[in-house]
Amino acid sequence: MSEILWWLLPAFALVAVLYGSVGHGGASGYLAVMALAGVSAVVMKPTALTLNLVVSCLGTVLFFRAGHFAWRLFWPFAAVSVPFAFLGGRLEISADEFRMLVAAALVFALVRLFVRVREGGAVVRQPPVWAIVLAGASIGFVSGLIGVGGGIFLTPLLLVFGWADVKTAAAISAPFILVNSAAGLMGHPAVAVNLIDGWPYFAAAVVAGGFVGARWGSGFAEPLHLRTSLAVVLVVAAVKLVIS
Repeated sequence: MSEILWWLLPAFALVAVLYGSVGHGGASGYLAVMALAGVSAVVMKPTALTLNLVVSCLGTVLFFRAGHFAWRLFWPFAAVSVPFAFLGGRLEISADEFRMLVAAALVFALVRLFVRVREGGAVVRQPPVWAIVLAGASIGFVSGLIGVGGGIFLTPLLLVFGWADVKTAAAISAPFILVNSAAGLMGHPAVAVNLIDGWPYFAAAVVAGGFVGARWGSGFAEPLHLRTSLAVVLVVAAVKLVIS
C-alpha cells in the first residue's frame, strides 16, 4: 500500500466512529478525506457509496436492536428517495460540477455538526405527504449524484420539524442511507473498476469504526472533540475542492 493509504485508514476509521454514532454511513466524511488526499472524482463517488453501505448496515442492526426504529416514518421517505437516488447515480456530471456539489454538501455537514436542533420530547406529528415526496425526491437525487446516503440531510429535517427524536432519527437514517447508497451504486456504471486502491482495507477500517460508533451512539452522544476534529477536515476539504 502507498504512504497515502496508510494515513487514510485511521482517518476513515475516525470518520466512521463519529458518523456511526448518529446512524450515518460517513460518506461526506470519506469524501472530505479523499478530497484532501487528491483522490480522483471518478473514484470518490463509488468509494464513498460502498463504504456507506458497510457502516449503515451496522447502524441499522444496532439501532434497531436498541428499539429506536420506526417503520411508519422510514418507509415513506425511502420509497420516494430510492428511485431518485438511482437516477442521480446514473447521471454523469463534470469533475468541476462534482467538486462544487461535494463542497456544498461538506459545508452542510459542517453546520450540522454544531447547530443544535430540537432534541427531546415526543414526535410532534407525522410528516405531511407533500413534505415526504419533496424531501425524499430531493435527498435521493442529490445523494445518488454526489455519492452520499442522504443521512446528513434527512436527520436534521426530522429533528427540525419534530417528526422524530434524536434516537429515532438516527435509527431511521441508518437504513435510509443503506437503501439510497445501494440505489446510487446500482445506477453507477463500472463501480468495481472505479473503487479506491486497497478498498478492502478501507472497508475493514470503517467496519471497526462504525461498530464502535453505532454501539456508542445508541446510548451516548458524540464527543465535542471528535466533532471539532471532523469540522476541521470538512472545512479544509471544502476549500480545497473549491480552489482546485
